[in-house]
Amino acid sequence: MLEIYHFSHGWFTPLLSYVMSFIGCLLGLQCAERARQGNGRLGWLALSALAIGGSGIWVMHFIAMLGFSIQGAQIRYNVPLTLLSAVTAVGVVWIGLLLVVRPEPRLPALLAGGAVTGLGVASMHYTGMYAMKSDANISYDAGLVTLSIAIAVVAATAALWFTLHVAGAFATIGAALLMGVAVSGMHYTGMASMHAEHSGHHGTPPGADALQLLGPLIAGISIITMLLLISVGLTSSDRANTRERARAAGTDRSGVSLRASSRAAQLELNPWWEDKREESRPTADPNANQYWPTRSERTPAERDAAATESTPPTPRPRRLAQQRLRLRNAEAQTRRIS
Repeated sequence: MLEIYHFSHGWFTPLLSYVMSFIGCLLGLQCAERARQGNGRLGWLALSALAIGGSGIWVMHFIAMLGFSIQGAQIRYNVPLTLLSAVTAVGVVWIGLLLVVRPEPRLPALLAGGAVTGLGVASMHYTGMYAMKSDANISYDAGLVTLSIAIAVVAATAALWFTLHVAGAFATIGAALLMGVAVSGMHYTGMASMHAEHSGHHGTPPGADALQLLGPLIAGISIITMLLLISVGLTSSDRANTRERARAAGTDRSGVSLRASSRAAQLELNPWWEDKREESRPTADPNANQYWPTRSERTPAERDAAATESTPPTPRPRRLAQQRLRLRNAEAQTRRIS
């Protein structure tokens, strides 16, 4: 039996793999929240699957594999199978999100999506392990393999539940931290099921060196994830500013609408009100170089006489037509504003 080392570089690789898993899950949750809002649902779900499946799961797995070694054995990777594992991780997460993130999510869809995604994540893990070629014989403990698959299904179901219900910065960060723990736990449970023995074969196994293959892939996906995270953050800031401007504009429009509605109501209930306003203004006398005095310029006797009038004067036909025209204009302005 050969000794297996999971932490050949100390705690650097498990810590870095967890950080990348956290960042991928955080970005995926933010994209899923955008998808729930209904605008560009399929596009946001695709980005969420790329973040969770690509960075949150696949990158985490292979960063951790950089710290994996077998005593006295060489390790190389089959390139097509390694790429297939990446496509599998993104694809199964995307299918799970399509099943779950809907206008009216239901529990059966959540359970089905969790099962599909969890089994797919386990398939990705063991596809990646099968892509690993060594001059040692590799075997697995069936009990731990089953446990790792169960952890994957539970973790996937919880992750999909988070994509439906998590909103807000602190809740999203907390959910991403838990998802990172679940993904890492599934990975190291699966790795603990592995055993290695001498094969009697000496020589370099086929495939690419770990750093030559995994280094560029991990770096590329990590850079894409960071750019997407920045882009989503900027989009969130722009959306918040747009909502604030719309709220301010709505307040101004409401004030204008209220004033216009008040004006229209006054005209409708008491057309004489507008007529009295017109009469209170200085009016030129066509027969003399004088004007009619306003209410404040009248003598006390004139004000007393005006106060004893029990009925308002009848508007002249031309004035009444003007009042009706003003009323229609005010109503039209109210409809345009609202």
